[in-house]
Amino acid sequence: MIDKMEIYYPDVRQSWGIVGIVILSMLLFGPVNILLNNVLGREISFLIYYLLAMGVPFVIVHSIRSKRTGISKYNLSLSSVKIMVLVTISTIAIQTGIISPIVNLLPMPEFMKKIFLELANQNGIFSFVAIVIVAPILEELIFRGIILNGLLRKYSPAKSIIISSILFGIVHLNPWQFIGALIIGLFSGWIYYKTRKLTLAIMIHFVNNLIAFIGMQFTDAETMMNESLTELYGGTANLILITGGAIIVSIIGVFLLRKEFDSLKINNGNTLHTI
Repeated sequence: MIDKMEIYYPDVRQSWGIVGIVILSMLLFGPVNILLNNVLGREISFLIYYLLAMGVPFVIVHSIRSKRTGISKYNLSLSSVKIMVLVTISTIAIQTGIISPIVNLLPMPEFMKKIFLELANQNGIFSFVAIVIVAPILEELIFRGIILNGLLRKYSPAKSIIISSILFGIVHLNPWQFIGALIIGLFSGWIYYKTRKLTLAIMIHFVNNLIAFIGMQFTDAETMMNESLTELYGGTANLILITGGAIIVSIIGVFLLRKEFDSLKINNGNTLHTI
């Protein structure tokens, strides 16, 4: 009876439905953010909005998955210190050497600059909780813990990781965050496939968002929006050294992680049913 309940959820079509639920929730709870803004302040209202906008879809989708598959738990066990260190370093390198250069190449209209500037100016404790803690947990529960986990039960690893990463990018609703979410999604999706540990995916997301949050603390947001990466890094030579070095580090990091996974014999076959 237990084996019969362990069917996949979601498939590709259902995954698109989950993204629709998330986007709809973001739109429906948008007025909450606006209404509470004048009462509680911008940062607290955003935290409450985000908890509702992402928390409600997670509860809904988690309930659906539990009823259809009997699966109600997530693998939140810790990994080895070595793997966690390699994951952290690789995430920083990927953000520095791959994501930032690509995103910086995309021209941004003035209205989007204003939106990002408003978000960048929210750099207090409640914004930290929303961006660095809550977002990694809730988003990874949905996109890796539910969507990717379900896709891996029906499709090939490559197809599952790519689809879940694209959906993760789409839910951010703009091309600049789409690129970052897509690339980070591919990396965290691969890590999740190899280990089935949701904690590592959350860690990747945490490190990525922490880098952005720290950047908001120590760099003028308007300068970051208006200057090229070459100008921000202080010249072409610095850009090449920093970007090239980060790419090399990210490649080495992925190679060492793969070697570590192989040595621990962590693979799809013996972790498929670890939830």
